[in-house]
Amino acid sequence: MHERTLAYSPCPNDTYIFAALTNGLLPDAPRVRVALGDIEELNNAAAAARHALTKVSYGAIPYLMGDYRILRSGGALGRGCGPLVVTRPGVAHTLDELRDARFAIPGERTTAFMLLQLALGRRPDATQTRFDRIIPAVASGEFDAGLIIHESRFTYQAHGLLSVTDLGDWWERTSGMPIPLGAILVRDDLDTAEALRIDTAIRASLAFARANEAAIMPYVREHAFEMSEDVMRKHIDLYVNGYSDDVRDDGIDAVRELFARARAAGILDRDATPRFLH
Repeated sequence: MHERTLAYSPCPNDTYIFAALTNGLLPDAPRVRVALGDIEELNNAAAAARHALTKVSYGAIPYLMGDYRILRSGGALGRGCGPLVVTRPGVAHTLDELRDARFAIPGERTTAFMLLQLALGRRPDATQTRFDRIIPAVASGEFDAGLIIHESRFTYQAHGLLSVTDLGDWWERTSGMPIPLGAILVRDDLDTAEALRIDTAIRASLAFARANEAAIMPYVREHAFEMSEDVMRKHIDLYVNGYSDDVRDDGIDAVRELFARARAAGILDRDATPRFLH
């Protein structure tokens, strides 16, 4: 079996899930080379089909189904884990008051931006900003509001910002479904047997992490060096859950609903059917 490139973010949920697999802690597991990148970097690389295996936003997947299938394991879905819209005190109290605001967003094809457009009912004035620069940019007044993801949901208050809207709560209230944030894709040039073996290895990597945290946490900390221990643990506890083992039928239904809403709202310029590995 060929060594394949596996691309994911340095965020604690990804490094936790993949630590055992990428550090050779699983006997007989497929060999992978690691490529780390910010989520929008990963979305852009996937648009060029650069990596055989890659983490991407669900917001990007409608544009990638010609080259990739979705693995059932390793992704990010859940409840109570959605992106937040934050502002400075006195700017706004509701999302509707931000209709003409200047937003800093983590990427054009992130799920977060798709949810923001759905909740607003329109595309806002938005500038792509690396996710870890959004809070300082809003706090300094460069932008009126920020769309925050990842560990930023645990740190924005320390910068004097307020949450105006939890888009995860909005999604769950209006759909009753879990929030589909990100997934692991496998490129179509890998045959189904190899893809299934990798899917199984990701589950084994997560099981190893849960049973042997002392062995994998140094790798997680290495890539979370600017993050406190408390924030790192909260990040893992929130984003690593049962859907990380398997997307489940309700997770697949949530993905389909997200794509259908985005198409009906004109956010997507095409019909999109998610292709999950079977």
